[in-house]
Amino acid sequence: MTAEQTTSTEAADLMINWELVRTTAATLAAPGPRLTAAEAAAEVQALRSAAAEAVGHVHRITGIDAAKGLGEDLSDVLIVDRAGWSAANAESFRRLLAPALSVALANKPELGKEGSTAQVFGSAAAGAELGAILAYLSANVLGQFEPFHQSRLMLVAPNVVDIAGQLNVERADFRLWVCLHEQTHRVQFAAAPWLADHLKTKITELSVSTMGQADSLPQKLAEAAKQLGAELKGRKSDGETAAAESDQPRRNRLLEALQSPEDRATMSHLTAVMSLLEGHANVVMDAVDSSIVPTVKTIRRRFEDRSERRSPLQKLIRRLLQLDVKAAQYRDGQKFVGHIVEAVGMEQFNRIWEAPEYLPTEHELHHPQEWIERMELR
Repeated sequence: MTAEQTTSTEAADLMINWELVRTTAATLAAPGPRLTAAEAAAEVQALRSAAAEAVGHVHRITGIDAAKGLGEDLSDVLIVDRAGWSAANAESFRRLLAPALSVALANKPELGKEGSTAQVFGSAAAGAELGAILAYLSANVLGQFEPFHQSRLMLVAPNVVDIAGQLNVERADFRLWVCLHEQTHRVQFAAAPWLADHLKTKITELSVSTMGQADSLPQKLAEAAKQLGAELKGRKSDGETAAAESDQPRRNRLLEALQSPEDRATMSHLTAVMSLLEGHANVVMDAVDSSIVPTVKTIRRRFEDRSERRSPLQKLIRRLLQLDVKAAQYRDGQKFVGHIVEAVGMEQFNRIWEAPEYLPTEHELHHPQEWIERMELR
């Protein structure tokens, strides 16, 4: 089978062993809390009830009309365990990465010879690596709205139980608090039915471009590292220490050196949109008071303090996966949304869901007044 004859999905199956992804994730995932069958069934039902209730609060807080009726239709709300969450994400990755993996296969056709040593070991190594990442994430994700494959909301029941126990908070309140965040994402995509295809297109563009430049990456990396080393040496000669600059700006410049201007623009756009979505969901969570979630202040405080109690290994893994970087970006998104709502109100802010050109740029994310002026809001 030649690369030209290979479809995108077939390329994805040749480049990554997806069955190994699923089995690795299920095997390596940390064991969840021990529940009897009756307790597990009760938790599932309680989560579904919380998911239904949360939509009404999201509608009241945001004023987004697309939320109407979503609480009555829970057909796309799935209560899953850790293995189920990993399997669902493996399938989503398989479809989302298929075009890029097809390009990679065209660049390295030897990997497309099914049954060859390169194909078997290469796909197994990729499958084991992705499975290990999903295993770690599956024990930490509370919920996820997945807009690309089947447009579904997943709530990871064992993690809701486990983290509520770790925080020693009222489980019913914690369920609703989590569902408020996740149902906000469901409402966002209902309010902007074009958003899923828009994001998928941008992600595909970026991943295909990256795979297309894979052969030139080692040279680009060497050149970027040399340039960065010279810059840091110059800073030291001026009396500045390398430690005076955080790791993140260095990593950003290194990444920028590896990317084309078009790829940098796409990455910037995706960063801004994902920060917006998460920041908006956080604003909704913070808008609830004790009349909705009686112990909300305790939950917020203990959830925020939880990061300080992570083990050194957990902190290392989070750093490698850049989870803390993403968390910082989402806080930026929350500040952006908060500023807009305070300045012009939630109704005016909701224009952001009307069209792709209304989405903020990464620059506007840090300068929200410029978005207000561009949108001509008063």
